[in-house]
Amino acid sequence: QVQLVESGGGLVQPGGSLGLSCAASGKTYTMAWYRQAPGKQRELVAAITRGGNTNYADSVKGRFTISRDNVKNTVYLLMNSLKPEDTAVYYCNAELRPGTAWGQGTQVTVSS
Repeated sequence: QVQLVESGGGLVQPGGSLGLSCAASGKTYTMAWYRQAPGKQRELVAAITRGGNTNYADSVKGRFTISRDNVKNTVYLLMNSLKPEDTAVYYCNAELRPGTAWGQGTQVTVSS
């Protein structure tokens, strides 16, 4: 079973930047970042195919950038112009074919 290990996250002030990374122990296909704020459903933030095609939630377009390194089986999320409403636990997700895998989650807190 492929495992995902996330790193990054933490506390940042509004307007600041933060980077997340997620390393997979095996081959993955589409990889994505989701987030879940307290009392809310988990939502898709950004996704990237193995070929590099991306899509973003409207709320993060122009501020977040997803990228990947297929050799390292790693996906990244660069978050700029962070807002308090970006505060959530961020989860990495990977399509495995068959099945999917989830990371353990990493907390991102945007607060002054």
